[in-house]
Amino acid sequence: MPSFRGTRAAACLGGWPRSRAIIAAIVGLSLVSIDTRNAAWSKAVASVPLNPGTLPKPRRSKPVALKCDRSKFPILLDVGHTAEAPGAMSARNVPEFDFNLRLAKRIEERLRSEGFVEASLLVTEGKARPSLFKRVVAANHSRARLFLSIHHDSVPDSFLEEWEFEGTKSHFSDRFNGYSLFVSRENPQFNASLMFGRLIGKQMKAQGLQYAHQYTQAFMGRYRRKLLDKDAGVYRYDHLVVLGWARMPAVLLEAGSIINRDEELAMNSPERQDMISAAVAAAVKQFCDLR
Repeated sequence: MPSFRGTRAAACLGGWPRSRAIIAAIVGLSLVSIDTRNAAWSKAVASVPLNPGTLPKPRRSKPVALKCDRSKFPILLDVGHTAEAPGAMSARNVPEFDFNLRLAKRIEERLRSEGFVEASLLVTEGKARPSLFKRVVAANHSRARLFLSIHHDSVPDSFLEEWEFEGTKSHFSDRFNGYSLFVSRENPQFNASLMFGRLIGKQMKAQGLQYAHQYTQAFMGRYRRKLLDKDAGVYRYDHLVVLGWARMPAVLLEAGSIINRDEELAMNSPERQDMISAAVAAAVKQFCDLR
């Protein structure tokens, strides 16, 4: 009687080799078919001329420009001073408050025309110091993303000279001219305030306007300020209530000197007001997109 080992060996010799032969034949035919296809594909590829211009270029996704929604970007334009405390008097006896209100309205119109439909004026009543706290409280209770206080410049009293305008004794100083921008380190968003101030200054410069340089001089006394950006005309003014207490980025703009007789006339002209409005609107657009 053959052993179990011999029977298993016979089974392996008698059954498995035949199956393996069939499988090998199938695989062989498949490989022949694959080789044939590969040969045909290689021949087809080889027949294509190697000209890079004939090959389709890969598509590149264009970067998406992220822009802010201007219709949802509130800006508060603070009209400096009040009717009761009108600020400086111009060389021709016009209160600063009148200049501030006119220019602020012009800037508001420009911003709204550029899509910033939530730009609004902040006009405050009352005496000088109480009005400062009123305006900053109103600003912090608003939804404003930016705060811009509009003013017009004068000089220390020691620089004033007398002249007569339309029969009235008046004062002037033609020694200084130009705009100035102020920011405060006490503002919780100082870096953003400085950035906004720089943007305005650069746009004012692009309009051909120059900033006032006298604030760095010792003769300015208590009005002396540190210049933070010598290209844009941005100064540091830390203890100013409307800048330091505002919760949003805040800048104060002295649009020009109304105690300078020539610049007063320019500041009163629609052309100069349009130049400043255009500069502020362009700066707001840049700030909005960057933020």
